[in-house]
Amino acid sequence: AGWRGKMAARSNGPAVEEAVGSEGQCPPRASHMLEKLLNKSMRVRMTDGRILVGLFLCTDRDCNVILGSAQEYLKPTDCVVQGEPRVLGLAMIPGHHVVSIEVESDSAASRPYP
Repeated sequence: AGWRGKMAARSNGPAVEEAVGSEGQCPPRASHMLEKLLNKSMRVRMTDGRILVGLFLCTDRDCNVILGSAQEYLKPTDCVVQGEPRVLGLAMIPGHHVVSIEVESDSAASRPYP
């Protein structure tokens, strides 16, 4: 239940997956892919249903993710209607709480969420 060991990036095409080595070392191709994702707008889905949207700043071997200029969107429930996002600023998401990560395309970043 999580993405530990894999990262899915979606832009205008199909999902791209890169496996991270068992020793926590990224193969050169995976490192290059992560470098290309720096400062891109990312959508991170968490195990509790929340979604964080922000700029991808870094990650580590434990799959923790740092987002800059992050906004939090709560999971809509029957009694709570999803309203405006909560501005978080700099946010650290523990790797074991990450369900998926998506790269937001330019057109998706300009339209209101979701």
